[in-house]
Amino acid sequence: MIRKLKTGEYRLYSRKKNTKTGKRRNLGTFSTRKAAEAHEKAVQYFKHH
Repeated sequence: MIRKLKTGEYRLYSRKKNTKTGKRRNLGTFSTRKAAEAHEKAVQYFKHH
């Protein structure tokens, strides 16, 4: 899940919320949306291999 921050950067969050805190895990902050999407793809690949 990618969200744009007020600073203009993009942050990648986990898809599921943490049951204890009710928040999503921060998986990295990127200067471009393309970089965030590429990292999200890498994360999904890693989770299933």
